[in-house]
Amino acid sequence: MSANLSQSDFDYIVIGSGFSGSVAAMRLSQKGYKVGVIEAGKRWNADEFPKSNWNIKKFLWFPTVGCYGIQRMHLLKDVFVLAAAGVGGGSLNYANTMYTPSQVFFEHETVKRLGGKKELLPYFDIAKKMLGVVANPKPTIQDQLLKDTAAEIGRDQTFMPTDVAVFFGEEKMLSEDPYFYGEGPDRIGCELCGECMTGCKKNAKNTLDKNYLYFAEKFGTQIFAEQKVYDIIPLTQNGDKGYIVKSKKTTSIFGRVNGKTFKTKGIVLCGGVIGTLALLMKLKQNKHLPLLSDHLGEFSRTNSESIIGVKSKSRKDDYSKGIAITSSVHPDENTHIEPVRYGKGHDFMGLLTGIMTEGGGVIPRQVKAFFNVLFHPITFLRILNPIGFAQRSIILLVMQTLDNYINIKRKRRLLWPFSPALTSSYGTEKKNPTWIPIGYDFGRRLAKRMNGIPCNVTTENLMDAPITAHIMGGCTIGQDPDNGVIDEENWIKGYHNMLVCDASQMPENLGVNPALSILAFTERAMSYIQPKSGKIRYLKAEEEWGVKEYLLKKSKHKKIE
Repeated sequence: MSANLSQSDFDYIVIGSGFSGSVAAMRLSQKGYKVGVIEAGKRWNADEFPKSNWNIKKFLWFPTVGCYGIQRMHLLKDVFVLAAAGVGGGSLNYANTMYTPSQVFFEHETVKRLGGKKELLPYFDIAKKMLGVVANPKPTIQDQLLKDTAAEIGRDQTFMPTDVAVFFGEEKMLSEDPYFYGEGPDRIGCELCGECMTGCKKNAKNTLDKNYLYFAEKFGTQIFAEQKVYDIIPLTQNGDKGYIVKSKKTTSIFGRVNGKTFKTKGIVLCGGVIGTLALLMKLKQNKHLPLLSDHLGEFSRTNSESIIGVKSKSRKDDYSKGIAITSSVHPDENTHIEPVRYGKGHDFMGLLTGIMTEGGGVIPRQVKAFFNVLFHPITFLRILNPIGFAQRSIILLVMQTLDNYINIKRKRRLLWPFSPALTSSYGTEKKNPTWIPIGYDFGRRLAKRMNGIPCNVTTENLMDAPITAHIMGGCTIGQDPDNGVIDEENWIKGYHNMLVCDASQMPENLGVNPALSILAFTERAMSYIQPKSGKIRYLKAEEEWGVKEYLLKKSKHKKIE
């Protein structure tokens, strides 16, 4: 069936509208370029988010079965990945956290090649200002429990409130733009409902549509929602004359009929690790982008992450009030733990919980999990029932700075529908951990303190594979085509004016939530792009902040004419 396609001319097409795509869109349009943003997910107004994540048509993103929500899930061989969909990307369903990585991250050789802390920290500061980041001023009971548990192992001195992108203001009250000297949108004060990860219906969360994307559109960016890019065709071998980009509608069974074709001089890939790798690997295999590095997909990282939790045995306990993540501790120098919550009644993710089962040893984890269920049937049934999960549970997000990775590849499925799909494998060294002992120990200690049941994610038990909300890497930075997919300015090697700016650019595990790092690294990448007309339309806030010098740097690449 032939596609009914429209054609538009752009200087840049940005694929994805999350933490990287929003920065790219704003900075490019601010510099005078005609920018189009293509987003697979829907565009959401605050009052359109689901009232509960039990409304799976509005919560989950599975277009083939009519679910067009904000929560993506990807199951690879060695990791279960949580991601996002929608205009604003991960900002729609993330937990507001804005952490700068520890010194360990900045000491990695690849990061040093980018200029290290001295080069990168100014961009972290800019991103913090753009997102209105503050230390959480509203502690909750789970913060005290976290600190007390850390005290058991002599680590309570590491307790700290989380830096978050939330407007607290006066609860439920409308306030004039508090961040951008009147150039931004008005905001409403947070009411601590705990529903941050199912879409903020109160206009208190500083999602990207209230800052970067807001200004991108003011500067002329066009956003095409519900469109997924399936093909990129360079007009010359290396793309120096531009590209044709084809998309299909994601919310229609006749996707290509309602698709679009764009002609563009440059492309910025910001579709998240899974989206970007799936697209680039497909285009390398079908010879549309044959010059892509053979290292594509290597050194993908899970943030050395695990998600565990504790469910209280008491039906009266309520841990659902507050923002999604409020504080953190470091049980050792490599490990970072945060308490996470969903809003009361938002119990759907409780379906993923199982009895906490450690990995390692000679007995397969699946066998251990089976005997845990066999010998603890009452505990299993308590966990199996998801009702009250959000109210009675404290989820623990465990992350590490340790250097480990997996490799992601695209292979044909052995089972129906037999089409090619992403899979994963371990490298020969620095294997990604399938469980984190110190995190599990911390979870069991917390369970005793709150008279609860320690839990983990069922897929960890069934597959002996971790779950992560922070997949990174796969388009690594290198000094030449033999050891990297992109260069130090984020250009894809082998092609002109094609950049990767999402989490797949991350060279190492962060050990913290990556949102701020993605923003900062993308700010740096965009600073190398010269203005189209020689003039940048700065915000009044940027002039007041004194950051103009960081938004424009000399580049080794020629600008688009």
